[in-house]
Amino acid sequence: MGVVEDQAKPKSSPSSSTSMRRKPDRFWEWAIAAVMFRLLLIYFFPHTLKHLASRPEVSTPLTSLRRLAEGYWLKNQASISPYAGSMYHGSPLLLSVLGPLTVRGIDGQPDHILCSLLSVIADFFTALLLRATGEKLQAAYSQSLKSLGLDDILRASEIYSSGDIAALVYLWNPLTIFTCVGSSTSPIENFLVVLSIYGACTGLIPLAAVGWVLATHLSLYPVVLLIPLTLLLGYGPDAPPKKLFLQKSSTKTAKQSAGSSSQHVKPSTVSALPSFSWRPVVQFLLWATAWAFYVLVLCGISVRQSGGLREMFKRT
Repeated sequence: MGVVEDQAKPKSSPSSSTSMRRKPDRFWEWAIAAVMFRLLLIYFFPHTLKHLASRPEVSTPLTSLRRLAEGYWLKNQASISPYAGSMYHGSPLLLSVLGPLTVRGIDGQPDHILCSLLSVIADFFTALLLRATGEKLQAAYSQSLKSLGLDDILRASEIYSSGDIAALVYLWNPLTIFTCVGSSTSPIENFLVVLSIYGACTGLIPLAAVGWVLATHLSLYPVVLLIPLTLLLGYGPDAPPKKLFLQKSSTKTAKQSAGSSSQHVKPSTVSALPSFSWRPVVQFLLWATAWAFYVLVLCGISVRQSGGLREMFKRT
């Protein structure tokens, strides 16, 4: 009877056991807490944040919101070039977008509070893009393992999603928090960088191009993202390494030749071996060229009375 009862009991599948080990999703609780923490710092510690904004680790001459406010005042109030006196070194597009927010305030609230709120929103959406990118990469990785027949690796399910971890690490990173509340335009640059990576992972080539062009326009260092973006677009998100395909091919060949011959059989290349596609890369370059031309046109219109594009390239 005991044997019959044991056989009658349903066996728990590995997927069900791993799902039982998975902890409840608390991403939104931690994300909202990070946003509230930023808002509390902005509202209750305005004087401390003023001293924090003068630190070079938080705000540089290129990302300083104070310098942007000075440049906007020179352009609109003094009717001279915003780059006069070597005070402002940023993009003229930021002057048009963030400049009006620096002169508009709320009664009884800290200075530049609207710009600080915009930085908080940018950080939050950056975290959401990081989460979506992680989920996309994890789904592509799982699909690649299934195509290779390596389902055993998938059974060891992770407790936390990689996208959730990346997003929460970004939101609770002390440097990210300081740059968000320290009167810096870095949160906007971070958003554009992550936007380009998200567009490349999801195959949205125009989105990846506009994110990369704007991020490179605001700060030159994102130009190095051209290499990883090219690999993401050419191979696809999280393409499995060729070593897995070759090992899978050699294993099949060894099993087929084990019973008939003891000679070494050279492993053949699998037809599913990931190959590089130049078509999305060319499309990305075309879109990037179009967006770059459009950005230069907007910049030329913005600084047409302040020396033109030559003055912008000279000062930035």
